[in-house]
Amino acid sequence: MTEIDAVESPLREIFAGRRGEPAEVIPLLQAAQERLGYVPREALRVIARFTGVPESKVYGVATFYAQFKLTPMGRHHVMICRGTACHVRGGARILTAVKRELNLEEQQTSPDMKYTLETVACIGACALAPCLVVNKKVYGRLNPQKATAIFTQKE
Repeated sequence: MTEIDAVESPLREIFAGRRGEPAEVIPLLQAAQERLGYVPREALRVIARFTGVPESKVYGVATFYAQFKLTPMGRHHVMICRGTACHVRGGARILTAVKRELNLEEQQTSPDMKYTLETVACIGACALAPCLVVNKKVYGRLNPQKATAIFTQKE
C-alpha cells in the first residue's frame, strides 16, 4: 500500500454520506485527523479535490487552527498549560521538569514516537493549576516530582 493509498482509503470512508461542500472542510479535517492521527499533506490534497476548495485554502484552515497537526504525533500527547493560573502556580517548573524527563523540547516528538510535548495557551482547568494533559487526561495540582512521576508510570 502506498502512502497515497494509506490516506485515500480512510478518507473515502469519511467522505461517504457527505456532499463535498466547502462548508465541510473543517469537519473533514477533524475526521481525517481522528482517523489518521494527524493531517498529512496528501489528505489536504484529497479534501481540497473533494470539496472543490483550493488546496492553499484547505492548508490555510489546517494551519490557522491549533487543533490540527500536520506532522505525526507520539502515542502519548503531552500538553503543558501556559495559562495565567498555571504560570503563577509554577507551570514553568512543571515544563522544565517534563522536558528533562522526556528529553524533549517544546513542540517536539520523540524519535521513537512515544511522546509529543507541546505547550498550550490554556487547558481550561485553572482550578487545578498547575496542570498538564496526557492523551486527554488532565493531571492537576502538580509539582515537578508529581509531573515526572506521570511518565515513569507510563514506562
